[in-house]
Amino acid sequence: MLRGSLVAIVTPMTADGSVDWPAWDRLLDFHVSEGTDGIVIAGTTGEAPALALEEVEELTRRALLRCSGKLKLIVGAGTHATSSTVARTRALSRLGPDAVMLVTPYYNKPTQEGLYRHYSTIAAAIRLPIVIYSVQGRTGVNVEPATLARLAQIDTIVGVKEASGNIGQMANVIHEVPEHFHVLSGDDAITIPLIALGGRGVISVVSNEIPGPMTELAQCCLHGDFVGARAIQARYLELMNVNFVESNPIPVKAAMGLMGLLDPVYRLPMCAPSAASLAKIEKVLESVGLAGSVSVAG
Repeated sequence: MLRGSLVAIVTPMTADGSVDWPAWDRLLDFHVSEGTDGIVIAGTTGEAPALALEEVEELTRRALLRCSGKLKLIVGAGTHATSSTVARTRALSRLGPDAVMLVTPYYNKPTQEGLYRHYSTIAAAIRLPIVIYSVQGRTGVNVEPATLARLAQIDTIVGVKEASGNIGQMANVIHEVPEHFHVLSGDDAITIPLIALGGRGVISVVSNEIPGPMTELAQCCLHGDFVGARAIQARYLELMNVNFVESNPIPVKAAMGLMGLLDPVYRLPMCAPSAASLAKIEKVLESVGLAGSVSVAG
């Protein structure tokens, strides 16, 4: 079951731009200790487009060694082309994650029929569970509810990260797909309504900063305690919002740097936030008591 709060984990990097492997191991341990329900490797927040396949494989291997059996592990494997997605998915599937997450092909702008053929072709090539990642703001194309309903009939396509930000569309998706199909929010701030509508949880950016509270928020919703969930959301809503003051993952990495969780290093074309954005991030962290609050480094 893919449910609760699954962190769209950042990829820590060193000053020379290589992956910071000791920091990665510490972040994995941090999420296990904080009760995160799952980790999504090499998603948007993990700077997936800038990662080589060999790096994603090593990120996955280390996560499996440290976290297997403790939480769900999903790895991003989508590309802009069906053939390369099949190849990448096969390579990562051999490592044994719980599922793969496949973003809709970006730049191409396929039709709904093209999207159906894309995902059904990949599903026919592998046996690992597939989570579709629908994020029109990044890819230029939306996966319509009717298309998700068709894809949900394929046994190995088990869920969707719905990041349209459109509550009406989310409601339609949940109405159209079978009950066993997992609909996960791609936006922290609308986790509560998504679960209230019948969704299963969130693939979360803010869980990089507050994994414990986000897990609690999701579990409150799943158990019908929306009063408790709203109290958590009220405390951290500004943090959820400031994580998008610039393109993700620029703000969340900056915030984690201020918290002492990692060195805030990016790969081009991602770069450090502006001074104005950094000031906003620091102000929000201070307002919720997080500035310099955690240290898993060193």
